[in-house]
Amino acid sequence: MQHAAVRSMEALAGGSINRVYKVELSSGTTLVFKWNAAPPPGFFAAEADGLRTLQDARALRIPRVYAAGEHGILLEWLPSVPQRGRELRSAGRELGEGLAKLHRAYGTAYGYPRDNFIGTLPQGNSQSQSWTAFYRDHRLRPQLQLAERLGYLHATRRRLAERLLDRLPRFIDESAVRPSLLHGDLWAGNWLETPDGPALIDPAVYYGDREVDLAMAHLFGGFPRSFFESYAAHYPLAPGHEERRPIYQLYYLLVHLNLFGEAYGPQVDRVLVRYGG
Repeated sequence: MQHAAVRSMEALAGGSINRVYKVELSSGTTLVFKWNAAPPPGFFAAEADGLRTLQDARALRIPRVYAAGEHGILLEWLPSVPQRGRELRSAGRELGEGLAKLHRAYGTAYGYPRDNFIGTLPQGNSQSQSWTAFYRDHRLRPQLQLAERLGYLHATRRRLAERLLDRLPRFIDESAVRPSLLHGDLWAGNWLETPDGPALIDPAVYYGDREVDLAMAHLFGGFPRSFFESYAAHYPLAPGHEERRPIYQLYYLLVHLNLFGEAYGPQVDRVLVRYGG
């Protein structure tokens, strides 16, 4: 491939952070090239590392990384196949089984050997033996601090948030959690159904409570019920997971608040009032 010439480049829709191109080489190989003129330092290196870590788990289809630099990343092209009706239900079942397998790739601590990104925001991954402490100090607290700097954390939100942080041990049973390998940004736009089965892209990997991935999958919709049913059949969830779900969704809601503004404020407030009120 290193001697092949570029035959064509086609801009693709849907990239909210980067410009994305489908690249055809003279050898017949098709690639994806993601480019950003001013990414955060280490942005594409972190993406490449996350994709390789997911690949190593051999649970789901993950695009191969060919190269990554400061301003871009070159990936394997995975053709997507639209799914409807019975096909969508079947695809959901296969994805659920694959995610359950991914979550059985365990680490020795919560976090990850390197920091990475959630969207374009830094995601610190300093490792910890306590999941509750990790989620409090390296997920919720940094986003709350950023929200305060951006002017989104008014006095009531701050008070409720601090109370929620103090109460986390009430809602999280450490004895029921293991450090599972997480995709970390599991919304429906990061799921592709290919001729070879389900694939995941654009990760924000770390080791944490597997319920986090499922909480994100529930948050914005787009996954068929068969996905959740299949996951639970292959890796049953601990009692109380529905009660914990909004606590884990709070991280992603705060990320969206910080990236996109007050439109996400009411959803943040509902979680804060429920668990910190």
